[in-house]
Amino acid sequence: LTKKVARTGNYECYLPTITNKVEAKDSFLVNEWLATQKLSSKPVKATLPGPMTITDTVANDYYTSDNQLGNDLAIAINVEIKRLVEAGCKYIQVDEPLFARKPQEAIDYGISNLEKCFNGLEAGDAEKITHICCGYPDKLDAVDYPKAPLSSYQRIAKLLDDSIVDTISIEDAHRYNDLSLLESYKKTKIILGLIKIASSVEETIDEIRIRIEKALNHIDVNRLIAAPDCGLGHLPRNLARKKLKTMV
Repeated sequence: LTKKVARTGNYECYLPTITNKVEAKDSFLVNEWLATQKLSSKPVKATLPGPMTITDTVANDYYTSDNQLGNDLAIAINVEIKRLVEAGCKYIQVDEPLFARKPQEAIDYGISNLEKCFNGLEAGDAEKITHICCGYPDKLDAVDYPKAPLSSYQRIAKLLDDSIVDTISIEDAHRYNDLSLLESYKKTKIILGLIKIASSVEETIDEIRIRIEKALNHIDVNRLIAAPDCGLGHLPRNLARKKLKTMV
């Protein structure tokens, strides 16, 4: 492990260290997805961290640039994504919260490496999704924790809309976006965060309904999907269920 400052200077921690070329090895997600899919009659989405986010979450003693490391990570991730497609997974999400923290790097090479994760997928193979949140605390109901600037969403919107990604997940519940942002997406579907995932305060049906109605002034109804801001790991199970029930 190597001590490193991560997330644009907001966190210092000990991280795994890359000392050689990154390559795909045995499958690490397919069996887990298959086991989970057996528990539901509805399609289960598989999620993986993206190249730029992994790069910020490891120490690097081998590559000369983050772009080079990201490229090899994308190639390795692509192998696992193709395995998921072969196993029957129809919804595959690559999480890239670092796009919000480092929008210029996302523009320079991050989005290109994200696309490489999905190389070789044909139309109908699987929905290609990316999730871009702005960061969360280490406990429920924390205050004043460092978030990425919401302006990052606007900076990267056009390039993402022009990419091969089908659907983009962004947060909106913790901090409201200027919903004119949605007009930057001409073809991509948007998963809009409507539930705060680091707050024990329950949203109301009216709050969620009003936010959806406002969003629909800026995007077609068939391209807007309701969701929580991010994963629900901070929330107690019963509270997570209540929030999801309110949303739907």
